Amino acid sequence: MRLAGLYRSGPRPAFRLARMADGRTALSQHRRRSNGRRRPRRRARVVLITTVAGAIAIATGAVYALTDLNHATFDPVAEAAAEIPVSNSATLLERERQHMILMDSASRTLSLVSSPKLAKRPVVAASAVPVTGTGGSAAPVGTAPVSLPAPNPGTAQSIAYNMLPSFGFSPSTQYSCLNNIWVRESGWNYEAENASGAYGIPQALPGSKMASAGADWQTSPATQIKWGLGYIKSVYGTPCDAWAFWQAHGWY
Repeated sequence: MRLAGLYRSGPRPAFRLARMADGRTALSQHRRRSNGRRRPRRRARVVLITTVAGAIAIATGAVYALTDLNHATFDPVAEAAAEIPVSNSATLLERERQHMILMDSASRTLSLVSSPKLAKRPVVAASAVPVTGTGGSAAPVGTAPVSLPAPNPGTAQSIAYNMLPSFGFSPSTQYSCLNNIWVRESGWNYEAENASGAYGIPQALPGSKMASAGADWQTSPATQIKWGLGYIKSVYGTPCDAWAFWQAHGWY
């Protein structure tokens, strides 16, 4: 019994001492092994939480940026105003398209009935233009130059007739053309004045141009005729060429 009791009680303290001696070490090793096993799970959780937080932050930033952009660029009045001309333009384009379709369809069904006829230029009756003041006459419009008799002495026509040779013009062929122009422009009246400012027998515009021919350009038929013949020679060449231009345009 004593041996049994010793046996029973003997090993126990040694076992207990060993267990007490190794218990902490075993326990600490157990904790270490336990901690070592749990680390991967904790790391995975940390990574997952960090990823989710980052995704939420990125999404929040994107929503905030889009909201600011919409608030900065969206203007209901401007959008409505922009839509109006676009809709009108679209309507006009659609009308033009429909019109072109109709015109194309109509052109395919056209048939030539007859050739168009050109209008003829009206012919002015061969009648002389009445003269005011000095008794001159004009040849009919559109007729060839004719030789007129010398005008009565002392008239403006007589001054022009006698002045033609000094400019190299033949009175027998050029006087009738000159008469046709000036009888229509002024009626050989040295005081004739147009509303546009044209003045005198040749209807110089402005009348002060004739001052180059003489200081008495306002009252002297000779000064006005001298300037008028010089103008015709420098611009048209001859009175008959000036008359041809006048017939085509109604002025010279």
